[in-house]
Amino acid sequence: MRPQDLIEKKRDGKELTRDEIAFLIRGYTRDEIPDYQMAAWLMAGFLRGLSDAETQALVEEMLHSGEVLTHDHVPLPKVDKHSTGGVGDKTSLVIGPAAAACGVAVPMISGRALAHTGGTLDKLEAIPGFRTNLTLAEFRDMLARCGISLIGQTKEIAPADRKLYALRDLTATVPFRPFMCASIMSKKMAEGIDGLVLDVKTGNGAFMRAYEDSLKLAEMMASVGRALGKRVVGLITDMNQPLGRWVGNAVETREAIECLQGQLDGDFAELCLELAAQMLLVGGVVTDWAEARQRIREAIVSGAALEKFRVCIELQDGDPRVCDDLNVLPQAGQSHTITAAQTGFVSGIETDEIGRIVMDWGGGRRRLEDKIDYGVGLYLHAKLGDEVQAGAPLVTAYYNDEARLAEMTARVRAAYQLTETKPAAQPLIKKII
Repeated sequence: MRPQDLIEKKRDGKELTRDEIAFLIRGYTRDEIPDYQMAAWLMAGFLRGLSDAETQALVEEMLHSGEVLTHDHVPLPKVDKHSTGGVGDKTSLVIGPAAAACGVAVPMISGRALAHTGGTLDKLEAIPGFRTNLTLAEFRDMLARCGISLIGQTKEIAPADRKLYALRDLTATVPFRPFMCASIMSKKMAEGIDGLVLDVKTGNGAFMRAYEDSLKLAEMMASVGRALGKRVVGLITDMNQPLGRWVGNAVETREAIECLQGQLDGDFAELCLELAAQMLLVGGVVTDWAEARQRIREAIVSGAALEKFRVCIELQDGDPRVCDDLNVLPQAGQSHTITAAQTGFVSGIETDEIGRIVMDWGGGRRRLEDKIDYGVGLYLHAKLGDEVQAGAPLVTAYYNDEARLAEMTARVRAAYQLTETKPAAQPLIKKII
């Protein structure tokens, strides 16, 4: 078997066998197949498509390219959540502790900011001292001690995905459903979970902007997970505006802690309640949706979820005082309120642009080695459907680079569309699979 034969086969639109997929992934992981040949195969797959059987084989080979964890030492159902990426999406910081407070173990391996979207690890590392680079032994120990651990991908987990993702990024083959599914599910299935809740974003702030594309991705990932014996639920959720009121690292961590402190109004809290409730259902802790929602709400209102987060922070070397004093978080030195240039209803927000503004002002990375200014962020006074008067606040910006204020002010105003008529309200949760 030769790589060039498999490149030719896929180039001609033919389906590869499981053994042929295995040959490619194992050879590439062991550095026996060079980047240029794997890049050619990726592009052939991108252009010609992969069948369901090929996608399943790709997931399983990437999954077993490294260590597949087990957590038999934790006598609780193990459930995680994965979001496909959004602006203002800090739900992991709330739903992980809330679900753990209700009897679910949460082994969560998260990522960093990608393109215009924020990353869970960056938000956690805004907490002074918080360490996300735990070893697998520390990860297992954390899970046993407090029922939740929040870390980044280690070198042992799905090493084929790390190599392939870097190559996809360089060859313009990232936005392809089978490759996205394989990347996400190989990592999640390696965590040692019994079940998974998927939050698949759709809209102008999502990687999958069209609803039908998001639905197909969710169905594909759910099918793959179930074929591997896991319980999987998928939610298609709106990303036509930032989730919650804050966008940025430390400021989103602030909003998540405020939610854990009992502030349960707004779209962010609503999505947290729903996702965490689905984690209880997937874990078999309860079988009734209303009871699951009530248990999560009670865990937050009683302070049990915040206490679980406090213990997690302390065990991962972070400063637990942040749970009581939000001023422990990094703060920007400057602030400026950007006002509306005209009167009208907010009928549209360029959500991806809001994410890019935060990134470009220092709140994200363009290169892996770039340092993040954790204090940079935006507070959204106006969201979709709100009526604003000329001169009223749209967004308050928190920043350290004064030289870019005029540019960013113009970009924020341009990201908002105001019309004379109020737009129809859109559901936050569009479908549950």
